[in-house]
Amino acid sequence: MIKRILSTSYLGILLIMLYAPILIIIIFSFTEAKVLGNWTGFSLKLYSSIFQGGIHHSLTSALWNTLIIGLIAAAASTVLGTMAAIGIYNLTPKSQKAIQMVNTIPILNPDIITAISLFLLFVSLGISQGYTTVILAHITFCTPYVVLSVLPRLRRMNPNLYEAALDLGATPFLAVRRILLPELKPGMISGFILAFTLSIDDFVVTLFTIGNEGLETLSTYIYADARRGGLTPELRPLSAIIFISVLVLLLVINQRAAKKKL
Repeated sequence: MIKRILSTSYLGILLIMLYAPILIIIIFSFTEAKVLGNWTGFSLKLYSSIFQGGIHHSLTSALWNTLIIGLIAAAASTVLGTMAAIGIYNLTPKSQKAIQMVNTIPILNPDIITAISLFLLFVSLGISQGYTTVILAHITFCTPYVVLSVLPRLRRMNPNLYEAALDLGATPFLAVRRILLPELKPGMISGFILAFTLSIDDFVVTLFTIGNEGLETLSTYIYADARRGGLTPELRPLSAIIFISVLVLLLVINQRAAKKKL
């Protein structure tokens, strides 16, 4: 009994520590106060400012850049990660362990090391920094996560299905499209969402690969805004919308997965 109470209390405290800051941002997104923590009465002005185009042009540009880069990087990472997972799955057990260890290194590697390495790589290759370098950098650190999302689906799949399709006259491409991809779809969707979220969240790698051409993402905009002595009030409702959108998306996906199991 005591053990259950302690474990429940520990879990509750942990969840409060994780979600209390987000909850505070959501609460203060319903007031016009420019300073977070100063409640001046309930208002939807900040939300109306977002949807009616009242936010600053640079913030709008940063938001669109973030979404475009995130979608491109997530899509490319999903394709590359799925292909890599299929390749790893068909290796010998010894080779699988070696490649999986290599795949884990970018995940465990500190962001600052990855950022500096990519920065030096682009400079040495003479690639001008901007949209291209940011997208390539995001694909680089997102792909290993997709591999980890897809591999468990491959291991749970019946390995004879693909071979049976080939025996029945299907080409390898058709067998992949009709047999493998439907089986891997949940893992690919999870990998895509994870890659998209990581891309939106990233700051360090983006900062080192964004260049000096005036390109900004949401994370670099918030960093520059904070250095100027404050945060744009519209960032509070924008953060709330992004959080709730991701939460709803995850709930829908988990609900669909639970229905399929039944």
